[in-house]
Amino acid sequence: MADQVQIHCIAIDDEPPALEIMKNYIEAVPVLHLEGAFANAVDALSLLQKTPVDLLFLDIQMPHILGTNFIRTLAKPPKVIFTTAYRKFAVEGFDLDAVDYILKPVSFERFLKAVNKVMRLNLPVSENFPLKTRENTNENEYIYLRADRKNIKVKLSDLLFIESLKDYIKVVTKDRTIVSKNSISVLEERLPASFIRIHRSFIVSVNKIDSFTHDLIQIGKFELPVSRSYRHQVEKVLHI
Repeated sequence: MADQVQIHCIAIDDEPPALEIMKNYIEAVPVLHLEGAFANAVDALSLLQKTPVDLLFLDIQMPHILGTNFIRTLAKPPKVIFTTAYRKFAVEGFDLDAVDYILKPVSFERFLKAVNKVMRLNLPVSENFPLKTRENTNENEYIYLRADRKNIKVKLSDLLFIESLKDYIKVVTKDRTIVSKNSISVLEERLPASFIRIHRSFIVSVNKIDSFTHDLIQIGKFELPVSRSYRHQVEKVLHI
């Protein structure tokens, strides 16, 4: 087996508990090498100037300077995964070509999902990286949904799209439709990166898209709207 090349990264967060969690997550993933952890971006700047860094895990709402503004100050910024408690920064984060944007509190599963996005970029990462997540085993992965007084198993490879219906969600697969009392945002956190949010009411499987425009995505007989607030990140994924 070839030697595993590591991704050198830095974590920046002004909240000590959040920074400690991020450090623990990074140390748990063999392909990631933590070069340093900092409570503010200014302290991290000197390390960035003298040490090659591939990836930043960067909080946005911090003293002295916002994480998004800090990235703009760097002549050649590394790849960045933003972490924040504020959803309002999402569009700005993707405008800066962020690899991902994670809402706090950050679960380890969601962290791994972001790391897998990094794995698909042209960073010096060994193909032998052994990380096991939903993305690696999508064909065999499944979720359970509560409906009709029972838990129904749904294979992710069968799932076409999810629609929000206020307090319920409608999950459409290739051979059935399931209505479950659930939140689309909660379900979004359980899905791999092969599923993308295209509208506040819709999540789709990228692998099931038959055609698309800037405003619509077609999956089989279904035409689903792409909202303005999600259009930029949809275009990034679909390379429109």
